[in-house]
Amino acid sequence: MGIIDFKATKCKHCYKCVRNCEVKAVMIKDERAEIMSDKCILCGKCMQVCPQSAKTLISDLDLVKGFLDIGYKTVISLAPSYMGLLNYKTAGQVNGALRKLGFSDVRETSEGAAVVTAEYTRLLKEGSMENIITTCCPSVNDLIEIYYPSLIPYLAPVVSPMVAHGKMLKEEFGRDTKVVFLGPCIAKKKEAEDLRHGDYIDAVLNFNDIERWLAQEEITIGDCEDIPFVHMNPRVNRLYPVTNGIVSSVLATEAERDGYRKFYVHGCRNCIDLCKSMLRGEITGCFIEMNMCSGGCIKGPAADHEHVSRFRIKLDMEETIEKDGVPDEEIQEIFDSLTFGKRFLNRAPRDIVPTEAQIQEILKKTGKTRPEDELNCGACGYSTCREKAVAVIQKKAELNMCIPFMHEKAESLSNLVMETSPNIVLIVDKEMKILEYSAVGEKYFGKTRQEALTMYLYELIDTTDFQWVYDTHQKIHGKKVTYGEYRISTLQNIVYVNKEDVVLATFIDITKEEEQARQEYEKKLETIDLAQKVIHKQMMVAQEIAGLLGETTAETKTTLTKLCKSLLDEGSESEVK
Repeated sequence: MGIIDFKATKCKHCYKCVRNCEVKAVMIKDERAEIMSDKCILCGKCMQVCPQSAKTLISDLDLVKGFLDIGYKTVISLAPSYMGLLNYKTAGQVNGALRKLGFSDVRETSEGAAVVTAEYTRLLKEGSMENIITTCCPSVNDLIEIYYPSLIPYLAPVVSPMVAHGKMLKEEFGRDTKVVFLGPCIAKKKEAEDLRHGDYIDAVLNFNDIERWLAQEEITIGDCEDIPFVHMNPRVNRLYPVTNGIVSSVLATEAERDGYRKFYVHGCRNCIDLCKSMLRGEITGCFIEMNMCSGGCIKGPAADHEHVSRFRIKLDMEETIEKDGVPDEEIQEIFDSLTFGKRFLNRAPRDIVPTEAQIQEILKKTGKTRPEDELNCGACGYSTCREKAVAVIQKKAELNMCIPFMHEKAESLSNLVMETSPNIVLIVDKEMKILEYSAVGEKYFGKTRQEALTMYLYELIDTTDFQWVYDTHQKIHGKKVTYGEYRISTLQNIVYVNKEDVVLATFIDITKEEEQARQEYEKKLETIDLAQKVIHKQMMVAQEIAGLLGETTAETKTTLTKLCKSLLDEGSESEVK
C-alpha cells in the first residue's frame, strides 16, 4: 500500500522534490517525478516543498471510521506531540473529544515510551554496544537500514513507543481490539505495516485528519468534557517529541553513570552527516537521540508547520511536564508479560554500478566533454553532473533534466532557425523595437542581423499591421504585402505572443510567384483582345453573307411551309379511312 499519493498530472517537472530529497528517492520518468518506495525514508520533505501539491498523504480516516461503524472496539494511542499541536484548555478535553468521535478508550503513546526508555536504560547499563542510536524514529531506522547498513549494530534493538504501546493495548484489551495511532509522522504508516511488528497497530491518523474529522462532527475540543488520563502517568516520557526529549527521559531513570556520552541530532541532513561521521570511526561510546524532523516530532510532515513554533512548544512542554521517570515496579509488571525487542535488517538497494566509460558517455550527451564543462549547479536535483549521470544510467533521471544543457540546446535551435530559415522572421516589442531578425532579412532589406537588432521596425517597413496586432491581440494570417522600395512581395503572418508581450511575424517571399502571376494575367489580356478582334471580323462577314442570302432564304421558307402542310393533310385523310 502506498503512503504518499502522487498526481502525475500536476507535476510540472520542476525537480524541486529531487533537489530537496536528501537520499534521492525520487526518480524522473517521462518528465514526471515518481517516488521509489524501496529507497524512500518517508521524511515527507517532497510533500512539503512541492509547489503544485502533486504529492499528498494517503489517509486512513475512512478506514478508522469503518472500524467504528462496524462496531469494533477501537482504542486510540495519542502521541505526546498533541500537547503542542492541539488547542485545548485541559489535556482531559482531548480525551473527551476523541471519545465523542466513538473511541472506546484514549491512551497516551508515552506509556509505550516509558517502556522504551526502560529498555534504553538497560542497554546503557549493559554497556556492550559501542554506540547506541535510538530507534523511535522510523525514518532514521529506514535511513540506516537502506543507506548505512554497516551502522545497524549501533541501532538499539528496541521497537518504537508506538509499536510498544500497540503491544500493550492488544495485551490489555484483546487482539480483536483495533488500535489506532494518532501523531504528526507519516513514516508511522509504513512502520505500522512492517511485518516485524505484527498487527499491533491497525491504522495511523495524523493531526490534520483528526481536526478535519472533529470539524465534520462539529466538535470543539475546548468545549468537551475534561476526562483525565488515569491509567499511567508517563511523566518525563511525554518529552519524546521535542529535541533532547529521549535523552532527558533516560537521564531521569538512570540509577548511576553508565559511561556513555549523550547527545541529540535532528534534521535529515544532520542525521546523514552523523552517519558518515560514524562510518569514519569518529564517534564512539555515545548514546545518540536521532530524529529525522528538524525540531523533533512536533515538526513532523503531517503537522501544521505554518502555525507551529517548535521553540514555544519545547519551552512549554519542558516547563509543564514532570521530570521524574515512571516507577520501576510499574514498568516491571509490563515486562513480565511482553517483550519489546526488534531485529533490524540490511535493506540496501542493489543499484547498477556504472563504469567510467558509461558515465563519460552520458556526460558527453549533455555537452560535457571536459571537466570544466561540468558546472555541478544542482538545478537537476543532483549535487554533481557525475552523480546525475549515474542516476541516468540507473534509470532514476533523464538527460533533459540538465537545465544548462537544455538552455544551450534551445538557444542553438533558436539560432539555427534564425540563421537557416528561408523566411523572414521578425519579433518586435511594444515600442516596435526589433528583438529578433532572421539572417535572410539582409538579402531583402539590406540590413545584417546585428544591424537590425539595433533598429526600430519603422526604420525598415511600415508598422501599421504590427501595431494593430499588438493593440488588439488579434492575428493577421496570409496577408499579401508588397514593398516597392525593396522590390519584394510577401505573404505575412503576424501574431501577438501574450507570454512575452511581443509581436512575431513571418514573411514568406512570393515575389517570383507574384511576377509569374502578373505575366500570366497579361497573357490572358492579350488572348482576350485577340479573341475580341476575331469575333468582330466574323460578325462583319456574317452580316455580308446574310445580305446576299436574304431572298433565297425567303423562298426556301415558303416552299418548306407548303410541304409541311401537304404532309399534315395526307395524314388526316388516312385517319378518316
